[in-house]
Amino acid sequence: MPSSAIPIVSADNEVIERSTGQPGAFALLFDRHAPTIHRYAARRIGEHKAEDVMSETFLVAFERRNDYDLTVADARPWLLGIATRLILKHTRLEAQSWRGMVADLAADLAPDLIERAGARMDAERGVRRLAKALRKLTPDDRSTLLLYAWGDLDYAGVADALAVPVGTVRSRLNRARRQLRAAIGGPDELENEHGRTAQAPQLT
Repeated sequence: MPSSAIPIVSADNEVIERSTGQPGAFALLFDRHAPTIHRYAARRIGEHKAEDVMSETFLVAFERRNDYDLTVADARPWLLGIATRLILKHTRLEAQSWRGMVADLAADLAPDLIERAGARMDAERGVRRLAKALRKLTPDDRSTLLLYAWGDLDYAGVADALAVPVGTVRSRLNRARRQLRAAIGGPDELENEHGRTAQAPQLT
C-alpha cells in the first residue's frame, strides 16, 4: 500500500513568491491571517468597519506582493502594518470606539491595574482616565502600542509592521506606558512582555 503523503506547509514568504506566478496561491495567505487582521481592526475601529479594513488589507497586499521581502518568513507584521495605515484613515471611527477599546486595552496590557489602584479611584474613573490618556497618545505611539498589545507581535514584528527601527518601537512603547501608567496611578504592570521576549531582533 502506498504511504500517505505528508502535506508540506509553505511559509508565508513561499506562498507570496508562488503567488507571483500563480495568483490563486495568495488565498492561502488570506486563510491564515484574515482572522488576526479582522480581530485587530475590530478592536480599533469596531466590527462594522473591520470587514472593510480586512478586505482592503489583503487587496493592497496582493497588489504589492512583488515588493515583499522574501527573506521574511512571517507575513503578519507586513499585513498588520498595511491594516494599521488603513485604520489611520478612520481616526474619527476609532475615537468613537474609545470606551470599548480602553476596556480591552486595560485587560490586555495591565491586568488588575485599575482594581489595584482602587484606593485612589474607582474602576469607572480609572477607565475614563485611561481613555483620556490613550486619546492623548500620538498616532504613532498609539499604533505601536496597539500592534504590540493586539497584533501579538514582538518588538521586531512591530518594527517591521511600521517600517521603523526596533529602538524606535522601544522608545514609543516606553513613552506610551509612562503616560498610561501616570493616568491610572497604579503599579507598573505595563512592563511585562506577556511571553514575548524583549530581545526581539533575534526573533524576527
